Amino acid sequence: MSKGRKSTVATKLTKTVLFDWGNTLMIDFPDAQGKMCDWEIVQEVSGAQALLAELSKHHNIYIATNAADSSKTDIIRAFERVGLSQYIDGYFGKASIGLSKYEPGFYPAIISQLLIKPQEITMIGDSLEKDIYPALEAGLQAVWLNTEGAIADTILPIVEVQNLIELLELCNG
Repeated sequence: MSKGRKSTVATKLTKTVLFDWGNTLMIDFPDAQGKMCDWEIVQEVSGAQALLAELSKHHNIYIATNAADSSKTDIIRAFERVGLSQYIDGYFGKASIGLSKYEPGFYPAIISQLLIKPQEITMIGDSLEKDIYPALEAGLQAVWLNTEGAIADTILPIVEVQNLIELLELCNG
């Protein structure tokens, strides 16, 4: 936990885990143009390979992305380029479910496709506004990847980590 704050939720992840894509599992280079799968350089976030390799042994892993210009095939190609696609069970994005993370129906649409209860899903992402707040509103568990050491303006029922290695240690601890 950063800044000495403690979480009020258990650090055990649910069996089903959703990950944000950009700056959670793969680096979203701000100057890159077009679809990530076509970028000259693609790179995983430090610790992503180790985390996904470990989690995939006992968890179902999905991507929940706001990437509007990438199809499911484009997203898979980007993950293949960094060797992470083998750990992913499915992909949810604007192209596949017709909604963005900003729309209230985004997470409920994922829940209905997975055919499980919201509390049986953990969302892991780097943005409070796009990933964490909407997931909590939909009833999901949440892990905030707070790489910048930001301070949330409210006490949230989330686990907060500063990097993926810390999340791996929490899961294994």
